[in-house]
Amino acid sequence: MSDKRLYNTVARSILDLIEKGIYPAGSRLPAERSLAEQFNVSRVTVRQALVALQARGKIDIKTGSGVYVLEASDPGNENLSRINAFEVTEARSLFESEVAALAALNITDEELDELSGYIEKMATNNPDDEAAAELADRDFHLTIAAASRNSAARHIVELLWKLRTELPKVKEVYDSVCLEDTSQRGDEHMEIYIALRNRDPAAARMAMRRHFARLLESMLDITEEQALERIRKQASESRHRFLKAVNI
Repeated sequence: MSDKRLYNTVARSILDLIEKGIYPAGSRLPAERSLAEQFNVSRVTVRQALVALQARGKIDIKTGSGVYVLEASDPGNENLSRINAFEVTEARSLFESEVAALAALNITDEELDELSGYIEKMATNNPDDEAAAELADRDFHLTIAAASRNSAARHIVELLWKLRTELPKVKEVYDSVCLEDTSQRGDEHMEIYIALRNRDPAAARMAMRRHFARLLESMLDITEEQALERIRKQASESRHRFLKAVNI
């Protein structure tokens, strides 16, 4: 089994234990060593699984303290199941572009250093670090939201990110895009960072808009290709079936 599939399997197993109440909200998970022994995997695999769960908002990794289970997010109602990846991205573009403009006026040097570090983590081409790169992507956007110094705006950005990571159909589309264009993602985040470093609200707004515009275009390309692949598969199966029938 590949390392990527292995840490995903461990993440699902831990999440299953959380959902069953073995590890309720607020409780601390066992140490990495114990989890590694429990699932018969390396501590590195456990660490990758925990990072993936943190990116999804299921746990909180507190350095020097431990890993804690977060309160289950309220799915709200059945309307959430109707939200698709394109709507989430469109909403993110609307809000985060203005949040970036506001952050350009208020961001600190310390926060800029944090953003630079997140960009470095997102630049990885190692599939084993994919979960860490996704977490860095989230922290990049949430740091900008915090830099806006507007608690309401920060809350909305956090909520949109939870939709992006916790709605299965939305996450599936995002994951497909992130696997295809890691280099463009890094360039776009760097453009946003430079605008913020220059304290230029207009440039920050436009850089964020371009980021989401390109993301939407990539999502459309990938979903179109997936749809065509399904059609090709169905046509191939039909061809095999009916030609077999006429040759009896």
